[in-house]
Amino acid sequence: MRKSKGFRSRTRKLLRKHPRRRGLPPIGKLLREYKIGDRVHIIIEPSVHKGQPHPRFHGKTGVIIGKRGRAYIISVRDGDAEKIIFARSEHLSPA
Repeated sequence: MRKSKGFRSRTRKLLRKHPRRRGLPPIGKLLREYKIGDRVHIIIEPSVHKGQPHPRFHGKTGVIIGKRGRAYIISVRDGDAEKIIFARSEHLSPA
């Protein structure tokens, strides 16, 4: 049988929480608003599955270039390329 190549495959250590930090994030993280031009760190919140960016962008820093619904549009450098990512505020923190 072939190996699964799902969205969260091979992320056992990456998308894991410390036992004392388990559960949902604080409400302030959900309510934080970002403005266009703000620099943000992309740190995936494993307990919230909606609006997660791809695990390859975990730990990267980007710039907010817009908003779409509840999600933010973020521009991130990936090698020489400029990538556009959609992520909700739970997975972002100010840089």
